[in-house]
Amino acid sequence: MLVALHAPYVDTRAADLSLALGGPEHPALHVRELTLPGGLRLRLRLLGASHQVVCGDLTETVACLPGRPPHLPDALHDETTGYRFAATVLRPAGDGLRTRVAALRADLADDPYALVGVFPGDEDAVTALAVRPEPPAGSVAWRTWHAYPQTNELVLTETVVKL
Repeated sequence: MLVALHAPYVDTRAADLSLALGGPEHPALHVRELTLPGGLRLRLRLLGASHQVVCGDLTETVACLPGRPPHLPDALHDETTGYRFAATVLRPAGDGLRTRVAALRADLADDPYALVGVFPGDEDAVTALAVRPEPPAGSVAWRTWHAYPQTNELVLTETVVKL
């Protein structure tokens, strides 16, 4: 699902992002409720140039969080909860960001398990979330993309949660 957002794009950069697990649901610009095969319910939430995914008791937030120092780990694995998170920041050369964002928008536009927010003023200012259609057995997985055209950064995250 592709949605045009009416809120202004927050002038930020990848280095400002933090990962938070748990905590409250923040005000969202758009929410997509999904029921996956097997009855698992997820909420994909666009917060602006950031996201939340709510999966059962788990709330994952990647955002510029007030009062929290910016820190987006490259990898996090919690054996106890079965939570895995990975993040990568790309700085594509030339018009690589524009090319990647255009391909992402095309790939996810009709995906029933995706949500893509495009901000006014720059078609490359995008936040996207997509649930993986075939996660590892006994788990749920999602990917996110945060495009920051003003700094030529694309933040990719991938999460896998054992059920």
